[in-house]
Amino acid sequence: MKRILVLLADGFEETEAVTAIDVLRRGGVEVVLCALGDLLVEGSRHIVVKADTTIDSGELTDFDGIYLPGGTKGAMTLRDDPRVQKLIRCYKEQNKKIAAICAAPIALERAGILKGETVTSNPGFRSHIKDADYSEDLVVVSGNIITSRAAGTTLPIGLEMLRQLGLKEEAKQVSRDMLFDALMTEKETIG
Repeated sequence: MKRILVLLADGFEETEAVTAIDVLRRGGVEVVLCALGDLLVEGSRHIVVKADTTIDSGELTDFDGIYLPGGTKGAMTLRDDPRVQKLIRCYKEQNKKIAAICAAPIALERAGILKGETVTSNPGFRSHIKDADYSEDLVVVSGNIITSRAAGTTLPIGLEMLRQLGLKEEAKQVSRDMLFDALMTEKETIG
């Protein structure tokens, strides 16, 4: 079974965390929520989520990848926390999947892993991305790095994470089950 570690810092964007967790779990991925401090982590909309573990609790490098939800305050904390920075660099060195959405790519920038990559982010954080080529696509895959733009693109990045983990059929099934594929077809018809 594939395993993903989700890093949660106070001020995280709830939609970007919970929707991605939901998509990954529907696709058969074991998802472990990791807090930087206490197990109870408060999001940007004051929704409290209980993490499974903390960043100081033990070995966190045996996952297939990590996911960093955005939210300005949460992303800045992820960017500024040396434990997170070390973990990001470790995942990069081990050629594991690294996904970030909205403001969270600033943590990847700080970790120094974006040189030669193409990424996206929330448009308000574009100026923070210096080391990578910047794309305005909704979801961008560059090697083992997966980035996306904002809360509204969380379901697509969740599906892309499944595909990048080698779970393409599971991604198709989750998209069908959640009627996301029907929504996209309807949009094309209306559009």
